Amino acid sequence: MVVDYAVIVVYLAGMLAMGWWGMRRARSKSEFLVAGRRLGPAMYSGTMAAIVLGGASTIGGVGLGYRYGLSGAWMVFTIGLGLLALSVFFSARIARLKVYTVSEMLDLRYGGGRAGVISGVVMWAYTLMLAVTSTIAYATIFDVLFDLNRTVAIVLGGSIVVAYSTLGGMWSITLTDMVQFVVKTIGVLLLLLPIAVVKAGGFSEMKAQLPADYFAPLGIGGETIFTYVLIYTFGMLIGQDIWQRVFTARSDRTAKWGGTVAGTYCLAYALAGAVIGTAAKVLYPNLGSADDAFATIVKDELPVGVRGLVLAAALAAVMSTSSGALIACATVANNDIWSRVRGAVRRGDDRDAHDEVRGNRAFILVMGVAVIATAIAIDNVVEALTVAYNLLVGGLLVPILGGLLWRRGTVYGALASVVAGGVAVIALMATYGILANEPVYYGLLSSLAAYLIVSLVTPATDAAVLAAWRERLAGRGESAAPEPTTVSA
Repeated sequence: MVVDYAVIVVYLAGMLAMGWWGMRRARSKSEFLVAGRRLGPAMYSGTMAAIVLGGASTIGGVGLGYRYGLSGAWMVFTIGLGLLALSVFFSARIARLKVYTVSEMLDLRYGGGRAGVISGVVMWAYTLMLAVTSTIAYATIFDVLFDLNRTVAIVLGGSIVVAYSTLGGMWSITLTDMVQFVVKTIGVLLLLLPIAVVKAGGFSEMKAQLPADYFAPLGIGGETIFTYVLIYTFGMLIGQDIWQRVFTARSDRTAKWGGTVAGTYCLAYALAGAVIGTAAKVLYPNLGSADDAFATIVKDELPVGVRGLVLAAALAAVMSTSSGALIACATVANNDIWSRVRGAVRRGDDRDAHDEVRGNRAFILVMGVAVIATAIAIDNVVEALTVAYNLLVGGLLVPILGGLLWRRGTVYGALASVVAGGVAVIALMATYGILANEPVYYGLLSSLAAYLIVSLVTPATDAAVLAAWRERLAGRGESAAPEPTTVSA
């Protein structure tokens, strides 16, 4: 294991070194939060794939393959479909807006800060829980590596991500994500996948050993697949962590085609995880938990050195999602909530640039500490993530997509949509249970009904606001982020 330890230590040290290097480039708000909006196709594709394929997609994807066979790929597959839909249909216009957060987009579209403030609170809760659940995954990986207890593992892994994210912001995260993308590709697709299949005796032996349902495309169940589409495909369309990566593209063409490449990569990654899990079922048919499949096959079947690289790939998956969610959480907390309440927002990307960088850096540090503390305290990861996604999709999907697609949508319709969807989701989770499907189904329908009805019975959005919105969508408006309306404390 000494060689494996060395591989991991070198990898972690490299992440910190890139954080230090990124600090030298992040000298303005734009550089710190969105990497100066100048990533080219290669870096954009790699970093976008890195952020959406986290610990749930890697460790959880293998676990689903262990439990359901090839149809276990559907969770990660729907993530890839969501990224493809975002890239093909929406990313170009999103990139042209030149904003920093989803809430700023709502301010631009509907005119006024009321919808932006409420959506900011919902988005902050979502990104916080996403960062928390990603951070908890360190416990699984470091337990395999060093037999550390849960709290120490979370603090160790979380501190490294907080350190490099705080130092260089999006530049550090971009550099580390690119390395993490390469490590994941080599570790999971090029090493673990073929080794797992060979160790299981090849596909013919896997078919002979397992029930036919393990090779049925819809074996996981149609209702489960539909729920994945609602939560993950639609979640990809509106999450701050994903939009903030779109904002890093140097052109709308880069955002569209680079994201398409990343989405296609996700589809391949989904199938790879399911195949690895299926192979693990042949090798270890009686594991206590399906989520142990990844760690077990890595520990028992891979040679020295390769094992370290594959575990580094698992770390890379967790760190890329964790850092992306952390900077998204801090950006929303600072720009959409704190700055609005204090009335401290100024126009312009680079005015008082040093102070803005320092402020955003402080928010990443504070949110990072909060994420680590919450990760230590929370027991049920699945329930926490389900609550976050239910609120995100049930409360924000309709007003965001409605703003992009329907001219008649109004600020009152957006507010009603967020409130109706959010209240319905919370009430139904209390009634049916957090893990039930009904909350997101009926929450989304409530949100849609409220948006349509209230928008139609309230005055249309001011023509000047819509004209300014169209100019920004065309890339002809101000390059600076809008000044949200201040909310009295």
